[in-house]
Amino acid sequence: MDAIRIDVISVIPGFFDSPLNNGLLSIARKKNHAEIFIHNLHDYGLGRYKQVDDSPYGGGAGMVLRPEPVFNCIEALKAEREYDAVIFPTPDGKLFDQPVANRLSCMRHLIILCGHYKAVDERIRQNLITMEISIGDVVVSGGEIPSLFLMDALVRVIPGVLGDSESALSDSFQTGLLDSVYYTRPAEFRGMKVPEVLLTGHHSNIEHWRGENAVDRTRRRRPDLIDKEVLDEFKKK
Repeated sequence: MDAIRIDVISVIPGFFDSPLNNGLLSIARKKNHAEIFIHNLHDYGLGRYKQVDDSPYGGGAGMVLRPEPVFNCIEALKAEREYDAVIFPTPDGKLFDQPVANRLSCMRHLIILCGHYKAVDERIRQNLITMEISIGDVVVSGGEIPSLFLMDALVRVIPGVLGDSESALSDSFQTGLLDSVYYTRPAEFRGMKVPEVLLTGHHSNIEHWRGENAVDRTRRRRPDLIDKEVLDEFKKK
C-alpha cells in the first residue's frame, strides 16, 4: 500500500521539527508508511512582511487568519494532487475518536490547516475545509498541537508502523471498551501480587479475564462508552 501523505499548513513550521524526527511519526516516515510535509503559511503571505493575519471586522480582541494566504496555499497543493480531506482542528469540531483515526488512516492524501491567533476567516471554513475535528473541550495556542495528536493517532494504526502489529488493534476504544489492565515482572512486588490467572499460561482463560476486566473498567471509568451490542458480543465468547 502506498504511503499516506499529510500536508500540514502552519504559521510556525519549526514547531514540528522534533516530533517529526523522533518517536512514532519519525518511525512511520522512515518505514515509508507516511510522508509528512510542513508548509509555512507565511510563504503565501501578503506584501513585504508576508502578512497572514489581520484584525477582525466589528472589532474585538485578537487577530484572524486572512483568507488569501490559506486559499493560495491549499489551491497550490490541490493543483498537484487530489485530497481525501482538508482537516481543520477546532474546539467546535466533531470530537476526534478512534473510529475517526481508523478511517483517516485508510486515506491517501490529507491536508491539515493549523489555525492560529483568535480565529480563521469564516470563508476558509465554508469553502476549503471538509472535516473539522476537536481533540476536546479545551482551547490551546494553535492547531499544531491537535495536528500532532491527530497524526500520531492515525499513523499508529497503519499496518507495519508499530513493531507489534496486533498492539494497536487491542488498544482502548478499538473494541468500543477501555483496554484491560496489564502486569509484568516481578510476580510479587512489595506484597502486591499479579492476578493468578495471568501466570497460568492458559491463553483462553487469560483472554476471558482480560475481556471481563475491560468491561469492568469501562463501566467504572467510562460508563458512557458501554454499548449493549458490545457487551452481548463479549458474553458469547
